[in-house]
Amino acid sequence: MKIVFMGTPDFAAGALEALIGAGHQVTAVVTQPDKPKGRSKELLPPPVKQCALKHGIPLLQPKRIKTPEAVEELKKYSADVYVVAAFGQILSQQILDIPPYGCLNIHASLLPKYRGASPIQHVIIDGEKKTGVTIMQMDAGLDTGDMLYQKEIPIEDTDDYETLHDKLMALGAEAIVEALPLLEQGRLKPQKQDDSLSCYASLIDKSMGKIDFARPAAKLDRLIRGLTPWPSAYTTYHGKQLKIWKAQAVAWEAGPQRAGEILQVDRDSVTVAAGEGALKLWEVQLEGKKRMTVHDFLLGVKMKRGESLGE
Repeated sequence: MKIVFMGTPDFAAGALEALIGAGHQVTAVVTQPDKPKGRSKELLPPPVKQCALKHGIPLLQPKRIKTPEAVEELKKYSADVYVVAAFGQILSQQILDIPPYGCLNIHASLLPKYRGASPIQHVIIDGEKKTGVTIMQMDAGLDTGDMLYQKEIPIEDTDDYETLHDKLMALGAEAIVEALPLLEQGRLKPQKQDDSLSCYASLIDKSMGKIDFARPAAKLDRLIRGLTPWPSAYTTYHGKQLKIWKAQAVAWEAGPQRAGEILQVDRDSVTVAAGEGALKLWEVQLEGKKRMTVHDFLLGVKMKRGESLGE
């Protein structure tokens, strides 16, 4: 099929590569403008742009896709369908109506659950046992269009945002390649979403990473995994920020300990009291230092039983 592809980050670049590899004709790629990154503020191209340039595909980077100028530019590129994945801008109804087969979105959840911008993080934080991708027919709402095709995978107890993202990136690429021939053959049956089963995956904010040790250890473990590697979960130790990159909820008999109290310091781990159970820390990063294992951290920092993490 002839495709105009819209997307920006790695998640979308994986799908674009898969579509090209499957022999589809990508007539144009639309992505976000380059953005400054790091202290140097050097403009860096998004992954989808890099993919388009590698394959010599015409590239559009409008600041606002809804402007009349951007819409007219889009119309210059012949397409049977628009494929959208983590593009980062809302499409107008005028754009949705351009291609004969409409616009398909690769969404990283099993709709109707986890509509919105951050489904991968939220399924981990909420303790879901499975997730997946949904190919949906886009409409004017936010992830509310008819579902066309789904693939699911289990969420492992060790999955963090990074590992689950990579699994879903591959799954989304597989799903769109499988779905397009079925779409062309008229074999996809649109299924309306049940709004009563929906929930919204709000944007992730850095403040979400602040650890409250009064919460159950199992929930803290999921929070840490859901926010790794960005924006990361954190607490404080002797007034300095301490990021927790890897931890594990463990059983611990309730006692007189305070939430956040250091219960045990071993060669490779530190165990901290939580509202229910305890959190065993395996990998941390103290403010101004590099990310490291707790073993290496303890070579330079003498944590003691009875000290506390947090305010």
